[in-house]
Amino acid sequence: MRTLVDIPDHQAASLKTICAAKSLSRAEAIRRALTAFIETNKVVPGQAFGLWGARKDDGLAYQKRVRSEW
Repeated sequence: MRTLVDIPDHQAASLKTICAAKSLSRAEAIRRALTAFIETNKVVPGQAFGLWGARKDDGLAYQKRVRSEW
């Protein structure tokens, strides 16, 4: 897929320097950066649906137990 991205001048200059030093194309450097960003921010299915997660307690039983402490 092709896409257009606006990159500030200072980042473009830094990218050019890094690419020259590492003998990379800009496209390859951006692909690597995107891969790292995706890995760092990956959402694991099941973690996005509330805090209850893998608890074994029934929600109603938990509620009654906690409220009994009041």
